[in-house]
Amino acid sequence: MRVSILAVGRSKAGPERLLTEEYRVRFDALGRGMGLAALDIAEIDAKGAGREVESARLLDRLPHNHTLIALDERGKTMDSDAFSALLTTARDDGVPGIAFAIGGADGHSDAVRAHANRLISFGKMTWPHMLVRAMLAEQLYRALAIAANHPYHRGG
Repeated sequence: MRVSILAVGRSKAGPERLLTEEYRVRFDALGRGMGLAALDIAEIDAKGAGREVESARLLDRLPHNHTLIALDERGKTMDSDAFSALLTTARDDGVPGIAFAIGGADGHSDAVRAHANRLISFGKMTWPHMLVRAMLAEQLYRALAIAANHPYHRGG
């Protein structure tokens, strides 16, 4: 199964980018043995174009037959175990891929929300978009660690 992050905006050199890359590398290493392709991070360039254009470009980048999960303030929160179950159940059910969408500063349009199979939220606080990429990459790696009983996740 393929897993993608579709993110509006370009990441700049800095700690958020390094952290995102660290967890992408960890995901790739653990995911190979679990039937998952390398984590793909697609940046959608739409600087100053507005929410509707950003969302249209994001939907254009959605790989064919992928389940879309939008990170959205209106979404449901979930714990790491539930997130892991979401990922592994999709893999076990033969889903070709999952794409996680991170919108721009103004969030997602109604078109993205309507197209999404699920909306999830990282809580009620507002997070910088580059930090959300790192947080999502970490949670994707953690999801695999949970499924593999890897000691990285010691939650209980």
